[in-house]
Amino acid sequence: MTQLRVNQSVIEIVQGDITQQDTEAIGNAANSRLAGGGGVDGAIHRAGGPSIMDELRAKYKGCPTGSAVITGGGNLKAKYVIHAVGPIYSRSSKDAKLLSSAYRTSLELCTQHKISSIAFPSISTGVYGYPVEEASRIALDTVKEYLKGHPEIKLVRFVLFDNKTFKVYEDALKEMELIS
Repeated sequence: MTQLRVNQSVIEIVQGDITQQDTEAIGNAANSRLAGGGGVDGAIHRAGGPSIMDELRAKYKGCPTGSAVITGGGNLKAKYVIHAVGPIYSRSSKDAKLLSSAYRTSLELCTQHKISSIAFPSISTGVYGYPVEEASRIALDTVKEYLKGHPEIKLVRFVLFDNKTFKVYEDALKEMELIS
């Protein structure tokens, strides 16, 4: 585990299973139809049970790329799931803005719902094809900037499933620490 302190808040990098996190909320790498899917999205829906999808269908008609919506956590340890829609990587200059916005909107939902801890996956780096090296820096920079003005969020944990992604995020966080 690697950490970076931002005022009274902590950004943490761990390798593990996001569905097992004990944070108040977990982030989900959702699709814009909020229809469930594979990867992190599928794992969260399987572990959390059908109440998450039921709530999504009842409350939302989709979610635009770069935004996020919130539901209860169903059978998860986390009380909430924040479903963030990252971009499908296209090499466009919009990609970075949309990815940053997906994280920022998720954090804004944390602030609105008085959630002080969240675990995020690496959004858009699976089937959406975003290069992990670039995505990790965008994610970490966005979170760090948000935490500077939002001390109510005490912990943002990035939970990376495989060793390669964990190492990339760990290196990016260490690089940020040297720069700050």
